[in-house]
Amino acid sequence: MPHESRKSLGDFFASFLEIPRDLALNLPRVILLGDMQVVVENHLGIIEYTPETVRVSTGVGELVIEGKELTLRAIHQEEIAVEGKISNLGFRR
Repeated sequence: MPHESRKSLGDFFASFLEIPRDLALNLPRVILLGDMQVVVENHLGIIEYTPETVRVSTGVGELVIEGKELTLRAIHQEEIAVEGKISNLGFRR
């Protein structure tokens, strides 16, 4: 089944069953608090961690967090929190 068909079907069921789309479609939820903290929910694990770069695997590709003095404040199966001076945030597919 093509990716678009699965996404459309997932959207339909999420709407019909009143399930949040991020859970139904395996999408990450990214919360940015100013330039100091990023919280990533529904992740698939950490790919890389340095004080300047954190790469997180998600259902839609890699989430790349760049900055200075980055630290992993929390690591849980459902959630990762990164703190520091965040300068860039984006997805790579």
